[in-house]
This record gives sequence, structure tokens and C-alpha cells, in this order.
Amino acid sequence: MGFTPVLRSEWLKIRTLRSLPGALLALFAATTVFSALAGVSDASDLGFDPLFTALSGVLPGQIAAISFGAMAVSSEFHQGALRLSLAAVPRRGRWFAAKAAVIAVPALLTGLVTALAALLVGRAGLGPAADTLSTGEQTRGVLGCGVYLMLMALFAAGVAALLRSGVATLSLLVPFILVVSFVIGDATGTVADFLPDKAGQLVLRETYDGTLGPWSGLAVTALWTAAALLAGALSVRRRDA
Repeated sequence: MGFTPVLRSEWLKIRTLRSLPGALLALFAATTVFSALAGVSDASDLGFDPLFTALSGVLPGQIAAISFGAMAVSSEFHQGALRLSLAAVPRRGRWFAAKAAVIAVPALLTGLVTALAALLVGRAGLGPAADTLSTGEQTRGVLGCGVYLMLMALFAAGVAALLRSGVATLSLLVPFILVVSFVIGDATGTVADFLPDKAGQLVLRETYDGTLGPWSGLAVTALWTAAALLAGALSVRRRDA
């Protein structure tokens, strides 16, 4: 079977499994709502960053992106679904590549739309405090945010393929991002700049310090994602379905 028919079949799974479009809708809703709430914060706070404040809804919203990637892969390990998929597509690498592609495209598109909506509502809440943002900074924030959310969804997909469980993946990644990464970031300084979430989030900031910049930070997240996908692909190829 060629790659295009595999893409179509995997895309059909994404469309018909209700929890997956629901996760993308939750990504949009949560990010937009939290950005709107953050927009009414006190702009006189020390270290205030209007771009990061306007896009700060991404921090809770990324959990939905992670859930999307994890569930899209973990659904294959329920009730023998993976055996059926591999019976139709014996080349496991081709199947996993198609799965990653149909996760990446909707995650990226939803991420871009979400970032734009979050920026608009966040700016509206900030009022004149957001006037310092240039068009270039806002464009970078929206594009970078979309790519970051896509990478986090793919990162979760790779981990889910390795662990073969959506629950295990979310139990690992959600506490790491919400708790461990935050604590390590405060405790170890620049070491945290190279964590997958912290590095990618630099693209959401107007100003930034440390070793990495917006795009180099996003590149670090991309390396983490590539490593997770490679580990997941090797697991799919070597382990029994």
C-alpha cells in the first residue's frame, strides 16, 4: 500500500474518534479563555512581558495538545486495533510516519488559529500595555506558538508509542510539565532552558535571557520530539502488536 492511502486511513481515524476533535476544541477553548483572563493582569508587575501574558493561555492549553497526541496513538493499543492496522500496512515505519503526519497537521493548524485568537483576546485585555508589541513580535509569537503546540502533541505521540498507554503517557507528561518542570526551572536556572516545554516557550516571549533564543529554543523542543518519535517508532517496529 502506498503512503497516500495510509494517510487517508489514519486521517479517517482522527476524524471519527470523538475524543480527538474534542481535544483540539479543548485546546482552543482553554487557551483562549486563560489568555483572556491573563490579559486583565497588572501590567505594572516587575518583569511584565505583554507577548507572554497575551499567549499565556498556552500553558494550560498545551495539556489538551498533549492529550491529542497521546490518545491518537494509544487508541491503537486497545482491543487489537494495532494488529488490524499493521495487517493493512505491514511496513510499520510507513504506518507510524502516517500516524505522526495526521497528528502534526491538525495540531499545527489548530495551534495557529488558537494562538491568533489568544493573542487578540489577550491584547484586548491588556489594552495600552500591549502597544509596545511590534508586528514582527506578534507574528513570531503566533507562528511559534502553533509550531510549539504541534511539537508537544508529537512528543506525546512518541512517548505513547513507547509506553503503549495513553494513561501512562499523561500520568508522566502532565505532572512533569505542570509541576516538575516548574520546580526544576526555579531551582536550576539555565538547565531548565533545555527542557522540552521551557525551551519551546521562549518563542512566546517578547524579551528573553539565557543561552537560548526563541527559534533555538523551539529547535531544542524539536530535538526532544524527534527523539521521542524515534523511540516510539523503534518500539512499534520491534515489539509484538
